[in-house]
Amino acid sequence: MNCPARGGIGWTDLCGIAGFTHKNTRPTDGRIRDATLALVHRGPDEQDVWEDQCVSLGAVRLKIIDLTGGSQPMVAGDGQAVIVFNGEIYNHAELRRELESRGHRFRSRCDTEVVLHAFLEWDVACFTRLRGMFAAALWQPERRRLLLVRDRMGIKPLYFHRRGQDLYFGSELKAILEHPEIERRIDPGGLGLYLSLNYVPGPYTLAGGIRKLPPGHWLEWRDGEVRTGAYWRLQFEPRQRPLEEAKEELDFLLRESVREHLLSDVPLGVWASGGIDSSTILHYAAQASASQLKTFSVSFRGRSFDESPYFREVARAYGTDHHEFDLNPEKDLEEAIQELAFYSDEPSADAGALPVWFLSKMSRRHVTVALSGEGADELFGGYYTYLADSLVRPLRHVPAVLRRAALRALSLWPVSDDKIGFEYKLKRFLAGSLLDPAAAHFFWNGTFSESDRQRLLAANGCPPLASLAGALPAEAERLDPLNRFLWLDQLYYLPDDILYKCDRMSMAHSLEVRPPFLDHRIVEFAAALPMDMKVRGSRLKFLLKELMRDKLPPSILARRKEGFDIPAHDWLRGGLRPLVEETLSPQALRRSGLFRAGAVEEAVRAHMERRANLGYHLWGLLVLFLWMKRWGIESLEAQPQDSEPAPGFASAINS
Repeated sequence: MNCPARGGIGWTDLCGIAGFTHKNTRPTDGRIRDATLALVHRGPDEQDVWEDQCVSLGAVRLKIIDLTGGSQPMVAGDGQAVIVFNGEIYNHAELRRELESRGHRFRSRCDTEVVLHAFLEWDVACFTRLRGMFAAALWQPERRRLLLVRDRMGIKPLYFHRRGQDLYFGSELKAILEHPEIERRIDPGGLGLYLSLNYVPGPYTLAGGIRKLPPGHWLEWRDGEVRTGAYWRLQFEPRQRPLEEAKEELDFLLRESVREHLLSDVPLGVWASGGIDSSTILHYAAQASASQLKTFSVSFRGRSFDESPYFREVARAYGTDHHEFDLNPEKDLEEAIQELAFYSDEPSADAGALPVWFLSKMSRRHVTVALSGEGADELFGGYYTYLADSLVRPLRHVPAVLRRAALRALSLWPVSDDKIGFEYKLKRFLAGSLLDPAAAHFFWNGTFSESDRQRLLAANGCPPLASLAGALPAEAERLDPLNRFLWLDQLYYLPDDILYKCDRMSMAHSLEVRPPFLDHRIVEFAAALPMDMKVRGSRLKFLLKELMRDKLPPSILARRKEGFDIPAHDWLRGGLRPLVEETLSPQALRRSGLFRAGAVEEAVRAHMERRANLGYHLWGLLVLFLWMKRWGIESLEAQPQDSEPAPGFASAINS
């Protein structure tokens, strides 16, 4: 089942994988086909399965390169191992040459076969040699050993569930929930974190008993026993270096990464927001491409946060074939939001998911692959929260009683319909000043405070937000505060919100999205930079802007950052109000058993009566309840064993 040889370089395409173990009997009920077909949107071009007495494996395929070959599951020539693989390995040609020098013989030009042989040669150590984005499962029949693995930054997803001595896994939750023996219930720990953060940080999920495999980790199942390990860990070791030297190295790394990410046998484009991140990717893509590039953008015409003047300027500068979609409340919003409940897999309270949905839908009409600027903010310091972390330090010397009084006075300030108005920012900033630094950092990126969450939930099994900082190793204490927050964002916010949102919304439309900034060489380069090359005074992404100063139009470098999301305060009071009131009705709230209905009803009233701007808060609840309804879990009780905090991966997988 290997892909055939071809004249050029072969690649595996982006897809989805699923599987489960079973002892000494081959299932005949078609469960692996059902689990695999639950992922068909990720791979509409081809689906197949493989089974033996212990394991069932399935894969779906979206054809990107090697359009006539590349079938999966793939079996090693001698039957030593079987693989299902989702991703792309950019250095597979050089790995192939090394493996051939060691006696390996290949029957194809596919990178999947390279991963398979690399695993047979180096076992788990092979993963440190892979450069790319991937999630995979490898089965060794003679050793009765199944290995799961996920790429360093968590670009590609992978979920798993332990039931007795068996292991279930899939690229999305729905591949696991497809099994009738898997109980559909809410994990209260995941629920509490979702309400606070707008996303569920790994290894938690919202589905009881199901966990995420963390980025850079592998998991081994062997005759019912499970063990885990990390093949790569992010390390922050900043050192001083000359600015020009850092610019030269970053320029080289970006050129190489974008060049590799452009390889494709199908139409390819670039997502362009008019910001520095996507414009940087477009710049290097235009340098490396011999043909005209296609660019894609979402506009909000008539809104103060509309970015169309900027992305149109960039598109003109690089002569792209430009396409844009104007997003407004009259354009199929309710239907799209209902579809999000299915394709989000587990809900994302990040309101940016909706524009990404429409951006992906539009892009797929023209291309199969798109490059994006994800990751630059987390690597190089691009969020205003990093400035807030600095600005709040002197404010913490003001007595807390005075800060609380100021916060109460601000509650009398009239609310606005601005996407993120000044009064909203000021209230969040002051409220964050009353928290410890780590909790404040999470709070500024989230929605409900811990006290709000306790009022909302009927039972609170969620660990405090500050405890998430415990995932950092002891050496992180030596870092300056801003580098610690960047590290936290790369551990949680990047894989579990930004990349999660991008993966689900794009794969819902069978579109592959590649983030060149997240080549692990660029990640390691950024982690070795001193903080003043990331945030200098009030200047965010200092090094990246210095690098691009003579490459991009000045207006792109000078513009202020706009979040890529919707005007939730306004839309939920306007065209989406009926959907909110129907979905968060008193009956639905009481039926769920998860929330104190009165507290949620009061939040809805406060927003609709313009006593508070709670649009982003209510958006998260709206998406959550639509998701619970879609998956038939709205009336199930959460089980207490899943409510225990999971300070580390090892304890999480055994819960």
